[in-house]
Amino acid sequence: MDPQSNVRWVELHYTDVTGLLHSVFIRYSQYSKNQKIGFGKVDGSSVGFTEIHESDLRLIPDDSTFRILPWDSQRARAICDVYEANKRLDKDPRFIAEKADMYVSNEGFKVKLGVEMEFFLFKSMKFEVAPYKQVLSIESDEAPPYGVIKMKGGYHITEPLDTVTKFRLEVANILINEFNVNVTSHHHEVASAAQIEISVTNNGAKLLGDDIQTLKYVSRIIASNHGMIANFMPKPIAGDNGSGMHIHVSLWSNGQNLFFDPDDRYAHISQLARYFIGGLIEHGRALSALVAPTTNSYKRLIPGFEAPVYLVWSKANRSAAIRIPAYYNNNPLTHRIEFRPPDPSANPYLALAAIIMAGLDGIKKKIDPGDPINTNVYELSERAIKEMKIKTLPPSLSEALLELESDYEFLKPVFTESAIQHFIELKRKEIKFLNQYPTPAEFMYYFML
Repeated sequence: MDPQSNVRWVELHYTDVTGLLHSVFIRYSQYSKNQKIGFGKVDGSSVGFTEIHESDLRLIPDDSTFRILPWDSQRARAICDVYEANKRLDKDPRFIAEKADMYVSNEGFKVKLGVEMEFFLFKSMKFEVAPYKQVLSIESDEAPPYGVIKMKGGYHITEPLDTVTKFRLEVANILINEFNVNVTSHHHEVASAAQIEISVTNNGAKLLGDDIQTLKYVSRIIASNHGMIANFMPKPIAGDNGSGMHIHVSLWSNGQNLFFDPDDRYAHISQLARYFIGGLIEHGRALSALVAPTTNSYKRLIPGFEAPVYLVWSKANRSAAIRIPAYYNNNPLTHRIEFRPPDPSANPYLALAAIIMAGLDGIKKKIDPGDPINTNVYELSERAIKEMKIKTLPPSLSEALLELESDYEFLKPVFTESAIQHFIELKRKEIKFLNQYPTPAEFMYYFML
């Protein structure tokens, strides 16, 4: 029997500028009839796409993303492109990622991408924000008082200390078997409170962006089904490691990995890859606004927690923003670079597109990334860092937005001016709102002054 014969509803997914996933349900009979012309009734002003006087948008589903949901055989999911009138919406993040893929192709390359997605699975998470009451409480089966894993003590632990093995297996198997996502590995990460890493690969920014949104969607559903909470904030717990979204990149042509050079003595890394790294370093501060786009992101980007603060490159050095994984550095099939500043709060379509464009700008302009830094940059003195002219990531979202505002020419082939300015405006509204509220830590420091 055809599995689709049971489907009654299709959940149409689309992603807003900040990266939030939205959905609208339609009858399956309507999906079959109107799939190619799309579905209207999307209020663009309510999801931050448009002003209220130009808010009528419509969705056209990408049928290649149609999947029957394993937890409900009467429902399916399809990822959509967003249209205004008869043209693609220039602020639609999926469209921007698609344009980045087209730009790569026009330059004569094929891009292979991978992501290490880190996040937490909490037993409970309660928060309240009000003028006279601000409360946050997080509970985990692994961390005290329920568990025994110390802060930063969770890396590659096994059952029974690892309480989320079955959750990871369930999510990974659903992603592979039901959504055709290429999950390559998963494990317990460094942080104590059930921190998870799931790694995924795909070709192109749009497809990997789809996979990342699907991973987050499935993880949240499965967590909820077990009475848990999947949390993708970069830094939910003070004093422990935060969650990154490390992006792996390589460029290919005619079946050849253009980032691999067997004669290179340092890391088998080609000159083309060095130029790509040069672009990431040159535009790294502006990229921060797109790959680490929340105020919480900059609580992760501090020394001492395996978070990359310094815009340097190196082989196997986790204190560097760009590293060359050294597990198989003589294998052209797996050779790549890893960009470590991104975190899970980023809109994956925008982050991936921006990373690609920064690297390609480095290739176009032949930007020299400088010498690799093979020491732990965290242990260098401020004087040494200045003498070595090492660039650092912005210390806050506000400063990152200023950097993006002054350095976005490299994005213009795929980001319109209005899309960039719209993103900056939305983020500044976030900052303005969040800056109104004192934190418990501020009370601890200042209430006696």
